[in-house]
Amino acid sequence: MPKNITFFLLLLSLVLPAASQQDGFSYIGFSRGDANSSNISLNGVAEIEDSGILRLTNETSRLIGHAFYPDRLQFKNATDGAAFSFSTAFAFAAVPEYTTLGGHGLAFVIAPSKELQGALPSQYLGLLNASDVGNFSNHVFAVEFDTVQDFEFGDINDNHVGIDINNLVSNISTAVAYYGNDGKKNNISIKAGHTLQAWVDYDGVGKVLNVTVSPFSSKPPRPLLSFPVDLSTILHDQMFVGFSASTGLLSSSHYLLGWNFKMNGIARSLDLASLPALPQPKKKDPTFVIAISATSVAVLIAIIVAAVYLFYKIKNADVIEPWELEMGPHRFSYSELKSATKGFRDRELLGFGGFGKVYKGTLPVSRAEVAVKRVSHESRQGIREFVAEIGSIGQLRHRNLVQLQGWCRRRADLLLVYDYMPNGSLDKFLFFDDESRPSKTLLLWAQRFRILRGVASALLYLHEEWEHVVIHRDIKASNVLLDADLNGRLGDFGLAKLYEHGANPSTTRVVGTLGYLAPELTRTGKATTSSDVFAFGALVLEVVCGRRPIDHKATPEELILVDWVWERWSSGRWTDVVDPSLGGNYDREEVEVAIKVGLMCSHPAAAARPTMREAVRYLDGGDAVEVPEPPSPPMGLEGNSQAGFDDFVHSYPSSSFDKLSPCSITPTRDAAVSAGHGKVGPLAHSTFSRLSRVSV
Repeated sequence: MPKNITFFLLLLSLVLPAASQQDGFSYIGFSRGDANSSNISLNGVAEIEDSGILRLTNETSRLIGHAFYPDRLQFKNATDGAAFSFSTAFAFAAVPEYTTLGGHGLAFVIAPSKELQGALPSQYLGLLNASDVGNFSNHVFAVEFDTVQDFEFGDINDNHVGIDINNLVSNISTAVAYYGNDGKKNNISIKAGHTLQAWVDYDGVGKVLNVTVSPFSSKPPRPLLSFPVDLSTILHDQMFVGFSASTGLLSSSHYLLGWNFKMNGIARSLDLASLPALPQPKKKDPTFVIAISATSVAVLIAIIVAAVYLFYKIKNADVIEPWELEMGPHRFSYSELKSATKGFRDRELLGFGGFGKVYKGTLPVSRAEVAVKRVSHESRQGIREFVAEIGSIGQLRHRNLVQLQGWCRRRADLLLVYDYMPNGSLDKFLFFDDESRPSKTLLLWAQRFRILRGVASALLYLHEEWEHVVIHRDIKASNVLLDADLNGRLGDFGLAKLYEHGANPSTTRVVGTLGYLAPELTRTGKATTSSDVFAFGALVLEVVCGRRPIDHKATPEELILVDWVWERWSSGRWTDVVDPSLGGNYDREEVEVAIKVGLMCSHPAAAARPTMREAVRYLDGGDAVEVPEPPSPPMGLEGNSQAGFDDFVHSYPSSSFDKLSPCSITPTRDAAVSAGHGKVGPLAHSTFSRLSRVSV
């Protein structure tokens, strides 16, 4: 074979593989033929409109839309495994169903699959789900343009850009803005309904990722985000590239108008003027406009005459957001509740706590007595928890739950209307040291046992019998309210965590009250039905003994109630722990069952605790049900608990502890033991350690 032909074939063999690697593509608008001819891959609700716009989501809640380039791209060097440089420019827009409200956002994404199987909408942006978020095996890289502040993932605000690697917790994020030629930073809003252009540039040599955003065609001189990262360990050799968007309780149309991508080069910026225009609101009929103009003079006169009145009405009107119309029970007017509580005057105040004040009220028309919980402006509960409370409580129906009658929102005031409980909270009947305790009022043992059985039945309903699982997360005597007949009703669902049956019950904050917090909750931050069971165990012992779970006035040996009860139970002296105010008038078998249930539920190991169904069976049992002996708490617990609590303290901001305790307790274990010249039980070691590290 001639040498020149041999050389030509050798050259061809080197060129063809390089030519076969797709190094870039461009979409200047889209056409319906793109999807049909496999020029772009769509799934979810994503569709291409006649105008040439790719619409990822529409005005429907909790939906996902995906749009991917149909072929895999080579993202890594086959020789050394280093990630190639790449660059992309795309024009997008978010048009919320209701102005200023997002729902949730979109993301540029590089992923192993273009279907993203199992991904969830809402805060997951159609990228991941609750079980795989944060896993290193995801191999998902995304740049999110988020329009909702999700506390679960630590979002900085409701208008930000973030870089996400295998997680929805951004590695770095910042408010959306661009730098002008003068170096000035100019803020822009994703939710404004205008077309924006974004550039994502990765330098495979310098290992730096830059993200830039602008409302113009030209690229700003300075990136908005610059993040050092080596994507070689994140990306596979071949990956899909595209976009994902989702909606939540509120919806938004997420549009993609154009897209350029370049491997080992710089993607060309898009000329926004040459792209399809965003859909505009329909123009009014000219005849209608003329008719309005012709009558404007008469209307103007009427408006001027009524100006003062209208100003007063507008100033005091209830502002109703669209999502409020979908929420559960009856919506009261603000004026109705203001009248019912006589202007929220202090004389009607029933109580207050970390989430605001509770007033007694009498509804003007029905004359029914109600309790109105007014969440304070500075409260950390906020709109998210308020909506969760309405959505969950409004549908719950159980004789031992405080019924939510309705609600109201006016500006920053959030109001919940409950059944009025004339006898107040259980703690006022148990503790002699409370000034608010009703004078000469004693709860008989039969009443106490009925209250415990009622609360247990309510928790069983929340955990297993309703269509969703509700975790209360703040079970304690002050949240058990007593009706006119001294029946116990579980209330204050401000901390409730609602999730679907079978879902992962993860939480973002540890909330609750010191003494009722399960040990694993401080280590993992995950509230479960078992952590509710632990709090119920503390409540049972509280009712039996007439003492708080942590009594800072007690001797060191009796400081931690569960330790003291366990010590007396182990030595066969359990009658010593029964509330002395009962004067020995109690059913011995019922008290013994209650103590057993309290100790079993208070076990430091979650797996050793009974379920609420078992606890209800024990309390309701009678002669046919044998209540097992409570398992002994493991020794050496303090080591594991302390390590977990140290992680907890360093992982959560100080504000997370605001609801931890009803009083200020800062003893140390050594000081307590020294003062009493005695010993503390196996559970107290870890509790003392926690108390010495948290100022509550």
